[in-house]
Amino acid sequence: MENPVARHLPSRAALFFCRIAAACLIASAGLFPAAHAGDLSKADIERRFEPPLHVQEKLTQIPAWPLTSELEPEAGPVGYVFESIDLAPVPGFEGTPMNFLVSIDRKGNFMNVELLRQHEPVFLGGLGEAPLREFVTQYAGRNIKQQFLIALNAARNRTGPADTRSGQTTLDGVSKATASVRIVNQSVLGAALEVARAKLGFADRSKHGPAAQVRTDVDAPESFADMLRNGMVGRLRLSNAEVEKLFAGTDGAEVDEEGLAQPTAVFTDIYIAYLNTPSIGRAILGDAQYKEAMERNFENRHLWWIASAGRYPIVDDNFVPGGQSSRLSMAQDGLFLELRDQGFEPKDIAGPPELNTSRLFGIYAEAGLDPGRPLDLTLTITRAKGMILPTLTHKTVTLKYAPPSRLFSYPPEPLPEWVLAWQQRWLDLSILGAALILLSIALARPRWISVDARRLKIFRLGFLAFTLLYVGWTIQGQLSIVQVTGALKSLKSGQGLSSFLYDPISLLLIAFTLVSFVIWGRGTFCGWLCPFGALQEFVGMLGRKLRLPRLHIPLAVAKKLEWGRYVALAVLVGAALFVPRQGESLNELEPFKTAITVGFDRSWPFVAYAVALLVAGAFYYKFFCRFICPLGAVMSLGGRLRRFDWLTRRVECGKPCQSCKAKCAYDAIEPTGEIRYDACFQCLDCVGIYHDAKRCPVLLYEKKGLVLTPKGVMAAGSDG
Repeated sequence: MENPVARHLPSRAALFFCRIAAACLIASAGLFPAAHAGDLSKADIERRFEPPLHVQEKLTQIPAWPLTSELEPEAGPVGYVFESIDLAPVPGFEGTPMNFLVSIDRKGNFMNVELLRQHEPVFLGGLGEAPLREFVTQYAGRNIKQQFLIALNAARNRTGPADTRSGQTTLDGVSKATASVRIVNQSVLGAALEVARAKLGFADRSKHGPAAQVRTDVDAPESFADMLRNGMVGRLRLSNAEVEKLFAGTDGAEVDEEGLAQPTAVFTDIYIAYLNTPSIGRAILGDAQYKEAMERNFENRHLWWIASAGRYPIVDDNFVPGGQSSRLSMAQDGLFLELRDQGFEPKDIAGPPELNTSRLFGIYAEAGLDPGRPLDLTLTITRAKGMILPTLTHKTVTLKYAPPSRLFSYPPEPLPEWVLAWQQRWLDLSILGAALILLSIALARPRWISVDARRLKIFRLGFLAFTLLYVGWTIQGQLSIVQVTGALKSLKSGQGLSSFLYDPISLLLIAFTLVSFVIWGRGTFCGWLCPFGALQEFVGMLGRKLRLPRLHIPLAVAKKLEWGRYVALAVLVGAALFVPRQGESLNELEPFKTAITVGFDRSWPFVAYAVALLVAGAFYYKFFCRFICPLGAVMSLGGRLRRFDWLTRRVECGKPCQSCKAKCAYDAIEPTGEIRYDACFQCLDCVGIYHDAKRCPVLLYEKKGLVLTPKGVMAAGSDG
């Protein structure tokens, strides 16, 4: 008859530890500011830019230094330089944002990207900073408007020209640091786009997707009247009376004598049409003028025909062809665009009334404008009161204009960077997902796989080899305490956990591990899915093959030593929250980066430490996992969520049968026969013994008609 042992409740010590950790986290939130500050002063920036470039004072509305040039003294800023951490403090893999010095020119081209500081574990002591510094050199010459893709396998084309096909550009990735370089890309692009939107007029695409493209296959010119009706031509007509209402209650009221005398007469009649679409361009300009305008548009600017009739033209007496009109401005999504005259005055426009102004205006293609979406053309009307030092009053009217959607094609919205990361790793995710399903089946129905000792050995060794070779060394799926401390630091700084999305392999493992806590406890990850744990298992097996002496620590002493994991966890969590720079060094207590992430390709002290821990595991089974591993402490705490005692026991287990306890390499079975789930690595040996009549003394005696009792072996049915 089988009686499950009651599930353990959390010990008072574990509960005390949880409360202390929670208190530290809450207290830290008020001690550390969430904001990140840049590292450099103006003098630091000036040392990096030599004449003809000059660094101006830092802007107040956005943390960036304008760059001017001696070669273009009247051109204003020719570029901007800024620190990424001031504009896009994206938390890194370890939880702390990296910082880059980024410079862009006025067209949105990257001039340079320089690494200032970083805290990524893989670049701190693993691969070193050289691959990261080489990676960021690839931005130079590429434009912010391009869609940046990260190649998983470096093509080594850094010295070649940027590939601009289809508006995309590809950066060579860094092997073993895929998630980190994606965060680098988000930091650099995010900061550059903030400056571009504020100073270069780039539109925000986050809510609207990529810009519409003109359809060259739609070329059916229509009459001017038809274009007014279908929206190809926008129009704003104001009477003198309507303009007078604008100035009511101001100093500009009732100063326009002509307007007051003829209230219904036209004050201004404005027209606008987007000429890059052939249907509109040919209908407005005619074939000859349209061809001439397009041939002159060698910079591929967005071109508009803007004209006016009535008393108030769109340009004033001070207007200079090729410049900007003080009366006109254009904006989209609240961002003003540089609307500049193109020095082209079209003639013989058929359809509108007699015009006082008819000109072509353009906007740089790099400005990020979307011609397929509404934009605002604003006319400023100015009135003067008084003859000497007159009082000027300004009012604005806005014409909203968007050509018909049928004239454009709309590219699909680019997927978020983290979605691209998942797509690029679909094969690895599929293989890992299949392995997790297989493991779940084995743990859900452990009897069949474990009752045959040889079958269990083959399955377990095969799965551990898969975990080490594929999950660990191939797809870099080693979970780490760095992810825990990094998450705490990100939450403390108010940055959230979005950086985890860029590492789909780790996120899948984390999600599976969280589910396994509830069903099986901590041992699912530690016993089956930890690459370093698998490496320790193989080292322990090698030690037995070599007949190395096996050290034995009394269970009572081992239980006390197991608290070393919790002490290590508390120290690393406290360091991450209160002394983060020192915490980065203390995280090296964990040898995972050395042994798994960089495959022992590291300086000798780190390699020596990792090898020493493995050697210790050859003499005492899983030494690091059981007594030191801070991630193991996290797993043990998570295992407290377990809802089932799925490792079945009999009343005879431990009373008197000690077979399973004697064979458990992890000391996870109490002398009473109960399973210590906090120490169990779920090797399933005890499950196989439990169901095997050849190995379980209880079943063996039952076949002989005998029963085991605390007093010894007795005949079945005996009263004892």
